[in-house]
Amino acid sequence: MALLFVRHAQASYGTDDYDRLSPLGWTQAGHLGRWLAAEPHGFARVRVGAMRRHRETVEAIRRAFAEAGHPLPEPDEDADLNEFDHGAVIRAYLAERADADMRARAGSHDPAVVGPMLYAAIHAWAHDELDAAPERWAVFGERVARAGAAAASAANEGPTLVVSSGGVIARLAQQALDVPAARAVDLNLAIRNASINEFSARQGTLRFGSFNTLPHLAHDRRLWTHY
Repeated sequence: MALLFVRHAQASYGTDDYDRLSPLGWTQAGHLGRWLAAEPHGFARVRVGAMRRHRETVEAIRRAFAEAGHPLPEPDEDADLNEFDHGAVIRAYLAERADADMRARAGSHDPAVVGPMLYAAIHAWAHDELDAAPERWAVFGERVARAGAAAASAANEGPTLVVSSGGVIARLAQQALDVPAARAVDLNLAIRNASINEFSARQGTLRFGSFNTLPHLAHDRRLWTHY
């Protein structure tokens, strides 16, 4: 059955509390909800990570469904759908692997600075080069696989909506495609906020369908964000 994995809408990047939707994020999630409500998905199950940005994305979708007069099942929370700790991975990279120039720019919120830093940090983490990372790459993969298996089981009841984060969705795609860890890093940094990523569940395993689609935001590229 169909499984739609959605990355949460834009969170509050560059603020003291990243784990909440920004005003733009609420707009993105509202457009997503209205698009989903207008399509004949008929979700039987909804699964969501335990982070605030996940729950708020689902809340915006739920409001859109209510406005359209369509029911949306109560979400089942699964902490295995939570994102890895980007901050901890970056701090470990800066302490163990980064050069002096990168460490000097560590406090920047400029995506042109943060993007390469995040890529280097996740790449090092994915190759087990960071001793201080609180969650090992393999352990992250194990819990993502559990989350995928739970979503596949839920899909036995019908179409299932899953709201999670970019790292989780990228790792699931990497596992489904059976490609090297470096590809998960590339996918992670490519995935946009509120994007739709399609999988299918067959015999208890996930198969990859489509990645990073934004039909609900096609009318305005200003709503396309990574951070």
